[in-house]
Amino acid sequence: MSSNICLLILLQRDAERTRRALLDAAATALRTHGPAVSLDAVALEAGVSKGGLLHHFRSKDELFAGLAEEWMARFDAVVQTHLDAADAAPGRMCRAHIRAAFDDIVTGDDQLWSDPAVLTALLAVPEVLRRARESGVRWRSELSADGLHPDRVLLISRVLDGMWMTELLEGRADLVERHRSRDILLGLTRFTGPMAPSQ
Repeated sequence: MSSNICLLILLQRDAERTRRALLDAAATALRTHGPAVSLDAVALEAGVSKGGLLHHFRSKDELFAGLAEEWMARFDAVVQTHLDAADAAPGRMCRAHIRAAFDDIVTGDDQLWSDPAVLTALLAVPEVLRRARESGVRWRSELSADGLHPDRVLLISRVLDGMWMTELLEGRADLVERHRSRDILLGLTRFTGPMAPSQ
């Protein structure tokens, strides 16, 4: 491998690390300062100049879109960790999705998306909203192809959406209620037919 290629690889890795550090700093600054956080505050949190921040994210909206993309990628990664290699039955992806939705890595109180003010600010950015909608469409498509009746997938998806919104507005449910909700939803994936006999 030539020294030029090695240098290029090192520069790309450094740029990825810097971008990751900037997104982490943005999340921390958003939690600290709220949705009105300035790019100066994010740069200060990251320990870089504002110019260095603007090299990676040209505006606050672009930075917020990067945060949303990062959060969705993290959720996708958590879903993958919950896929059971020994589970070949229909509903496998739905089960992994349900387990991920209840995973503390995703739902912990320190998560950026658990703050209603921050979430409102992020979703006010058109690019964030577009990416969130695309992610929702992709997930609905994947879950619909998981071998369960469409009504089961619809119910599971809407219950998870409702649970997330309720916890956003009212705070996290107690552990017993969360485990019970998770187990009920997992139970719905053990059958493949329609929800009601008449369907």
